[in-house]
Amino acid sequence: MADDDRRDERRPDPDALLALADKDRRGKLTVFLGAAPGVGKTYAMLSRARRLKADGIDIVVGLVETHGRSETAALIDGLEVLPRRRVPHRGRMLEEFDLDAALSRRPRIVIVDELPHSNPDDSRHPKRHQDIEELTAAGIDVWTALNIQHLESLADLVAEITGVTVRERVPDTVLKRADEVLLVDLAPSELIERLKEGKVYLPDSASRAADSFFRLGNLTALRELALRRTADRVDDQMVDYLKQNAIDGPWATGERLLVCVGADALSEKVVRVASRLASGLNAPWLVVSIERADREVETPERLNRIDTLFHLAEALGAETRRLTGNDFVAEILKLARREHVTQIVVGIRRRSRWQALVSRSLPDALARQASGLGIHVVTGDGETGLHLSPALPRPLLRDLQRSALTALGFVAATTLMAVIIDRFVNLPNISLIFLLAVLGAAVVGGYVAAFLAAALSALAYNFYFIDPIHTFTIAAPHEVFALFIFIAVAVIAGGFASRIREQAEAARVRASALQSLYDFSRKLSTTAKSEDALWLAVSQLQASLRRKVVLLLPKKGELTVAAAWPPDTELDLTDYTAARWAHDKREAAGHGTGTLPNSRFAFRPLSGPHGIVGVCGIEHAGERLDLNAERALAAILDQTAIALDRARLADETVEQAARLEGERYREALLSSISHDLRTPLATITGAVTGLRELGDRMSAESRDDLLQSIEEESGRMSRFVANLLDMTRIEAGTLKPKRDWVDVADVVQSAVERTRKYAPGRQIDTGIAAALPLIRGDSVLLSQVLFNLLDNAVKYGGDAPVNVYARRDEGDVVISVTDLGRGIPAEDLDRIFEKFYRRGKPDGRAPGTGLGLSIARGFVEAMGGRIHAESPALKKRGTRIVMRFPEGDARTDP
Repeated sequence: MADDDRRDERRPDPDALLALADKDRRGKLTVFLGAAPGVGKTYAMLSRARRLKADGIDIVVGLVETHGRSETAALIDGLEVLPRRRVPHRGRMLEEFDLDAALSRRPRIVIVDELPHSNPDDSRHPKRHQDIEELTAAGIDVWTALNIQHLESLADLVAEITGVTVRERVPDTVLKRADEVLLVDLAPSELIERLKEGKVYLPDSASRAADSFFRLGNLTALRELALRRTADRVDDQMVDYLKQNAIDGPWATGERLLVCVGADALSEKVVRVASRLASGLNAPWLVVSIERADREVETPERLNRIDTLFHLAEALGAETRRLTGNDFVAEILKLARREHVTQIVVGIRRRSRWQALVSRSLPDALARQASGLGIHVVTGDGETGLHLSPALPRPLLRDLQRSALTALGFVAATTLMAVIIDRFVNLPNISLIFLLAVLGAAVVGGYVAAFLAAALSALAYNFYFIDPIHTFTIAAPHEVFALFIFIAVAVIAGGFASRIREQAEAARVRASALQSLYDFSRKLSTTAKSEDALWLAVSQLQASLRRKVVLLLPKKGELTVAAAWPPDTELDLTDYTAARWAHDKREAAGHGTGTLPNSRFAFRPLSGPHGIVGVCGIEHAGERLDLNAERALAAILDQTAIALDRARLADETVEQAARLEGERYREALLSSISHDLRTPLATITGAVTGLRELGDRMSAESRDDLLQSIEEESGRMSRFVANLLDMTRIEAGTLKPKRDWVDVADVVQSAVERTRKYAPGRQIDTGIAAALPLIRGDSVLLSQVLFNLLDNAVKYGGDAPVNVYARRDEGDVVISVTDLGRGIPAEDLDRIFEKFYRRGKPDGRAPGTGLGLSIARGFVEAMGGRIHAESPALKKRGTRIVMRFPEGDARTDP
């Protein structure tokens, strides 16, 4: 039992094995990493490429930048270089990497230099690392080069070290997913010497670089970063190997980071610091943002800031999540317990002493309540939040004006009412009347209006009702105390009223959204047709988002617009390309994404329970969707996908029922095929009877006619019976073809001669390549297959000649039979190999039993070959049946 437990503990890690299996299906990415330009990354790539080229490896140069270095340019000689794509940009022509040319060429390895490069605007992807991702997804190995300062997580650190802000950056996930990272190292002193000798940049550029970036301290720090990142990568590879092979190792386990961010400038630094911490710990990390549940405080600026932070975190390898709650500390700790978090990273701005006295910071609150968790605090170095322009934005200025007018109106009305009441009634607590102004302003205008109303009410109360009246002077000390109490009560009451108003507004917005989704789902549940669901979805999306919406569905291998609102919405070529990408890759494409961002629409795949059912396009209207709109969009798309999938399943159920009914019909037909034998039997019986009774009195021509009819009808019966027996053998699995050497040319000639006997008036042309190799198979079965194919071609090909060709193609022997009949619809190309499928002649008759092609497929596959149909074959008409058999190897014996 103990041995079994130890064996269970030594099982390979399932996640590691799944990751390894996924990598095996993709091309391998090799990154040549350097500390700075000029260390020799491109030189090392090309030198290695030349060695592999000499060994016969198919390696090509997709793009290499030599930067004027003659020794690097010399290494390109002898290597195949793909042509570049010429792109007009700002009045001049740029030569860019041609992604489609590389995909079409499909080499084993392609070299694509300058990993952080940004592509021109009309490119499929905005960044070159996305081009490389598509290459590796297509199974092509890629070599590329990267300097350490271009890593996204190190951007702020590099800027602090060198004083240079790097514009072109690469997500850390690209380097993390690389199969191999090769460090190209050079001592800083040697690199500076190379710079002085003009081997890195041209003389003018070299002098400027030496004065700014290429300093000994900068290069030493960058070299340390490159060495550390490479060492971390080696550690990751070692851990992956140990887990995949169930080897006990000393790696740390269980570390998981939770990173708290908000819509302030400090959060970007928090994310970058957390990324470096997670990389050093080799730990997964989660970035979370919390919004209040009782109010709508997320402005478009804050939402854009949060979205930008989330995109940065995802590029650095993090998982992102949004939470809703009023108690931030409780929500963070609840999530930490649920996700088994071990360390929390949070930022803190520099606070004044007064702020530190009156309130606790989030790190302090977490440290007091979090037990067993590590708290990492990132300081802000004087940052105070979002950087606002000196002038107030116009919307904020209008809100202040509206709040001030609201407060002034309520206070003026309340003061007038208090003065009138004071003339007739002597109220000792008339100040309570002014609370009505504060509460009214809070309900109508919010917290700012309530605070202004409290201040104005205090002034009005002092001016009109505290002696000496009509002045702002207060004579009695107790009146001063009473005034401050009034102000405090007014502010607190106004705050509560304002908060209640915000909660009511938030509840109203959420209730309206929920009611809208409920109405949509209720209507959607009653739709049985996909067309109704589509139009219901586009109308709901347009009403919710106030933007143009299109829904596309796959039809006959192409995406077509199934519904749009407005109905006259049109898509251009870029839009269709982005939609196809979203459908094929099952990821968002178009505007605001990393694929074809120049599209006017943002396309999202509709994922149902059984796969992708369509694509939805949302027009970009100048600003991003807010959080509520995103939630509504996601909910509508999910429900639409389920409805479309349900409609598809309903259609498939109907088709399946029809197919089963057809199968039962065919089985009944099979039992009645014997009736088709009566005609030839009657003919034969009549001919034999005539010969026996009238043979002596018949002329020689009449006897020959009767004998020929007996021979023809006997052959017809023989073919019927043979087809039935062959199909029975195929379905029973008892068909065992021989594995002899077969001369295809002889079999073709034999089958053609046999067909000419049954169709003497038809022209059958043959074309057999010279020196055609032998194949392993059964000559009898192959001859029967060819006869069936020729028989079909004669029946359906009209009066045009039938062509039979045999040739050699990429290690296969290819045999094709072509007729020039009406052809076969594309949707029926696979069905023609089904049992009892018969295609009528132009006159409407459907000859034969529908077994010939089904038997042909069974025979071909039993001999290890493949068969398929092509239509149209020639001149937009006709059908070609193609069979492929692997060449036989004379050196081996089966």
